[in-house]
Amino acid sequence: MGQWLSCLTDLANYVAIKRHRAVLFLRPPGHPDRFMSLNSLAASLRERFRQRGITSDLDEAVELHRAALLLRPPNHSDRSTSLSNLGLSLRDRFQLQGIVSDLDEAIELHQAALLLRPPGHSERSSSLNNLALSLHDRFQQRGALSDLDEAIELHRAALDHLPPHHSIRSTLLDGLAGNLRVRFKQRGIMSDLDEAIELHRAALELLPPHHSMRSTFLNNLALSLYYKFQQHGTMSDLDEAIELHRAVLELLPPCHSDRSMCLNDLAHNLQVRFQQRGIMFDLDEAIELQRLALELLPLHHPIRSTFLNNLAISIRARFQQRGIMSDLDEAIELYQAALLLRPPGHLERSSSLNNLAVSLHDRFQQRGALSDLDEAIELYRAGLDHLPPHHSIRSMLLDGLAGNLRVRFQQRGIMSDLDEAIELHRAALLLCPPGRSDRFMSLYNLALGLHDRFQQHGAISDLDEAIELNRDALLLCPLGHSNRPVSLDYLANNLRARFQHRGIVSDLDEAIELQRAALLLYPPGHSARFICLNNLAQSLQERFQQRGIMSDLDEATELNRDGSLLCPPGHSDRPMSLNNLAVSLEERFRQQGIMSDLDEAIELHQAALLLRPTGHSDRFASLNNLAFSLEERFRQRGIMSDLDEVIELYRAALELISPCHSNRSSLLRNLAFNLESRFQQRGVQPDRDEAFSLYLQLSHLSHAASRTDLSVAKSWAAFAETVNHGSALLAYKTALKFLDQQVALLSSSSHHFDAIREAVSSLATDAFSCSVRHGALTTAVELVEQGRAVFWTQLARFSTPFDELSVSGDTGTALAEEFKQLSFRLRNAFDQSTEDQSPQIRQLTMQWDDVVSRIRMLHGFSRFLLPPLFSDLQKAAEDGPVIILNASLIWL
Repeated sequence: MGQWLSCLTDLANYVAIKRHRAVLFLRPPGHPDRFMSLNSLAASLRERFRQRGITSDLDEAVELHRAALLLRPPNHSDRSTSLSNLGLSLRDRFQLQGIVSDLDEAIELHQAALLLRPPGHSERSSSLNNLALSLHDRFQQRGALSDLDEAIELHRAALDHLPPHHSIRSTLLDGLAGNLRVRFKQRGIMSDLDEAIELHRAALELLPPHHSMRSTFLNNLALSLYYKFQQHGTMSDLDEAIELHRAVLELLPPCHSDRSMCLNDLAHNLQVRFQQRGIMFDLDEAIELQRLALELLPLHHPIRSTFLNNLAISIRARFQQRGIMSDLDEAIELYQAALLLRPPGHLERSSSLNNLAVSLHDRFQQRGALSDLDEAIELYRAGLDHLPPHHSIRSMLLDGLAGNLRVRFQQRGIMSDLDEAIELHRAALLLCPPGRSDRFMSLYNLALGLHDRFQQHGAISDLDEAIELNRDALLLCPLGHSNRPVSLDYLANNLRARFQHRGIVSDLDEAIELQRAALLLYPPGHSARFICLNNLAQSLQERFQQRGIMSDLDEATELNRDGSLLCPPGHSDRPMSLNNLAVSLEERFRQQGIMSDLDEAIELHQAALLLRPTGHSDRFASLNNLAFSLEERFRQRGIMSDLDEVIELYRAALELISPCHSNRSSLLRNLAFNLESRFQQRGVQPDRDEAFSLYLQLSHLSHAASRTDLSVAKSWAAFAETVNHGSALLAYKTALKFLDQQVALLSSSSHHFDAIREAVSSLATDAFSCSVRHGALTTAVELVEQGRAVFWTQLARFSTPFDELSVSGDTGTALAEEFKQLSFRLRNAFDQSTEDQSPQIRQLTMQWDDVVSRIRMLHGFSRFLLPPLFSDLQKAAEDGPVIILNASLIWL
């Protein structure tokens, strides 16, 4: 049916144009009716242009209207009509080709027509409206608010000249509403938007149900309601906008020229509703509608790039939900196709550069190709280069560039990337003053950057500022606002981070209350509910660790159980949800000793492991967690099959991690401990031999030692002493080397002294005893002096080699500062040690080793962070013997 209607329309246009050409031919220059024929042919060509988008039709219409105007000299009664017709055609051509001279001429023509239509003229309101529309277009092109203000006043004047039921009153009401909506977007004055919505409603009331403009007016009201939703987050506004768009579609036949645009608008609103409620049906419908809209557009239609872009946005959103890489690849191809249709100079080129950059960032997150991340950064920079200083999307591009620089910092550890990111976020925030709908996101992004820098430098002022920014963002999201749950969660996360840094439990209490409030705002079925449940459960577990209140642990367990129900088989987060519940049950078992909790935890870890096959990035964690739980059950029940499985699991986990992985030393200890346990049960010597071969790997550690590495080295030394193994002395040497590195990584603040005292304990004296027992007297002196120096330097704040380096000249001062910053970042990385941090630890370790090597090249610092040599210590005995008294629980 639609194809027949389209054919009939085309045929009618063809016949009309052919007839008007024939008549014009019969009315040569000088004929009294030639003006009428020129106008009639121009009108038919303009109508066919609207139907089929043929540029030559519009160009010919413009020339015909020019010819007609020449036939209406000044003072002619029809001159205003001819001026108006030519102005309307030039405006159409401007909207098609973007040639500003066409728009400027259209405005001059409409102004001239208005002068010929004084107050009281029957067409004055029409001229006021035409001039207002053209001024609106010029505002869109040049951004001069004076054009927009004048357009609004012209519309108001036009309405004042019309009786209540005039035929064009509804059109003027709708036009005024549209300009007020645009002014709201510029200045953020809600009264403009509220008035626009009321005017749109009034315009609709004046139209009968089947009026030809009803679909347009419905669409405009929907657009204003959408903007109101963006401002207040009231879902009823968005729901009404969607229903209005559906009503528009019902009024448009299948091949109507506006149908593709309406399909696109409805799809956009459905996509936004999906973002709020997480209902996949809305997103799937949006994608199908956008595909239909794109099919209705000819290949060279001027808005094709917009439709390609919108479809890409929705497909990318579906990728984010379902993780299907083909969706992401298709989105990137669509963005690239849109970019090709927006060459340099195109108004939307920067927007296309931004969207393509966002998707390349996504692909980097999936595949880890840094080339995608680098390209995204360059696209953002190119997008910013094309924008004037106060363009409406400049803040978005600044935030996007900053976000990608932040990610690149996390990959490569280059602090200049993070510092630049924070400055860009600050610049973006300055472009989003109070009242701007995107201020919330700018506040949040700056808070993220400051949080990242806090993790690197430990400056609590960065975290405090991030929290204040989060509080400001929350104030922009009152009850009922769609972003309120997200804002509550962001603030809670930073408060929890501050608790972890300062230990003030009130921060954790507030975080928990905020997370509870956020959870109430995520209804069952919302895609973000699982993450919110997970965050609240983690906070409650932390508070349990602080206060030991079992109700917190029980609630965390139930929340994790609820989270697992939200992740049925096949869900991408199911293994994580199973793991979280297992961890809570294990903790409850340790507190209450109920074996059913431990058994369930083991079953959950086994199920999670099955969902993380060989090659999965989290398989190591699942192997380790299951081994840990089975180890606990072996201690409880003594079933050897559990112990055998523990050993195999730890071996499998060890094969998955690199020699410089941050968790390698603890895994070596766990495997060695269980091998020794099996040796004690069965007496098979290879088990003990393997245990010590694992510990021996510590002496070849390729990265700066963490606190865990030091602890494992001490365990090795204690174990070797217990069974009188020959590796004991090497174990002590390794532990003291790690201790030196740990001291270097720590700051000089007093709260680190207890950690040093605990780490040193009797380590140096026991090492001395072991060395003497093995006849290594020179080594004994070196080791006991090494341990003594560490302890007393920290206790008495004696001058350290680092202090001496800081005052040794410009080079030394610069190296000292570089060493200090890298040490701090390494300590933080070790404290937050996860699989994700391992590449960062490797990178930081390489930088740390490099700066240590450069320090040792300086005169007088060749032994920087190395134990003293006996030959140097001998000098202390030049004036008499030095007697060393040693007290150790280990017998000589």
